[in-house]
Amino acid sequence: MRSKGVRSLERDETALTAVIEFLSAFTLFLMILTAFLSLAQLQMGSNDPAVDRLDRAAVQGLDRLTSDGGWFVPANEAGLDYDNATADWHLQSALDLDEGRVQAGLVTNGSLDFLKINAIQNVTEGDMIDGLGLDEGFSIHLTIEVVASTTSSRVGTLLFDGGTERKTAYASSTANRQFIQDGETWQVVLEVHKGGRLTNDLHITELMTRPASGGPEWIEIYNPNDFAISLRGWSLNHTSSEINSDYLFKTGIIAGDSTVLFTGDPTSQSAGNASQVIDLGVHGFLGVGMFNGMSDGTGVLKLRYTQVDEARPYDMFRVSWGGDTGLFMVTGQSLAWDGNSTASTSWYIEQTPTPGDA
Repeated sequence: MRSKGVRSLERDETALTAVIEFLSAFTLFLMILTAFLSLAQLQMGSNDPAVDRLDRAAVQGLDRLTSDGGWFVPANEAGLDYDNATADWHLQSALDLDEGRVQAGLVTNGSLDFLKINAIQNVTEGDMIDGLGLDEGFSIHLTIEVVASTTSSRVGTLLFDGGTERKTAYASSTANRQFIQDGETWQVVLEVHKGGRLTNDLHITELMTRPASGGPEWIEIYNPNDFAISLRGWSLNHTSSEINSDYLFKTGIIAGDSTVLFTGDPTSQSAGNASQVIDLGVHGFLGVGMFNGMSDGTGVLKLRYTQVDEARPYDMFRVSWGGDTGLFMVTGQSLAWDGNSTASTSWYIEQTPTPGDA
């Protein structure tokens, strides 16, 4: 007859065997389930690779933007000129930044640098995306805001607000960081979007077709965005009963929140507060003196844009004068936009033209 100790040991061994068999079966079940999900290419929760990639891009992009002062590598005929790279990217012009490579860092001695925040207006959204190392097909929206201050009127002040709107993209991720300095809290928010239409908006704000005293014709164009906009892909088209002309921009850039003047003669052009004066007289699009590049009686001027992968230009801005518009200019008068819609009712005759002061 077996002792109670032997029977107890046998029961323990049987129980242990049952536990091992259960764990083995459960492990096999998990392996089969994992294989099934992999074969079915099912994605669950936060393990979605596309979401993870967006989240990682937002966090890494914000870190690069707010961890140091950034850098700029200029370009020459041979390519990028690394020997003359500089940390003072914020002292470069919009055109130089667009031709080289920039990573826009915003921090000096542990604090956000207001000069560098202002300098973002010399960077296009595309150049910012490249500098932050984001993947092709991504777009961004950057906001820098005062969220707390000892001066109540400063709360809510936007130091920068530009880029692609989230509603134009089908997936987005956001990262933010706060800096406490000078009695205020500044918050940097970087949105990274998958897809989305890059902000591309320019306005014709004033034009001169009847210059006085042999002066030049001119067109004033304003960039209302905080990011700079490259002129590549943009064009001007003028039509009238006597003239039909086009000009396609292959180079050039307009800094954020700034005005550019296109003129028939830069040597005699009054520039006001324009950030650039660009000669279109040499191309015959704008005239000077007795030479008309644009009709001064009846005409239509269109500002067009062509996407990289499209052949047909889109009319982004249009202004008409003469004919049924009721807008007839005499010598020395210009045609100005009131800042509302692009309808003919938003244009008026300006008795005292202000080139460069949109």
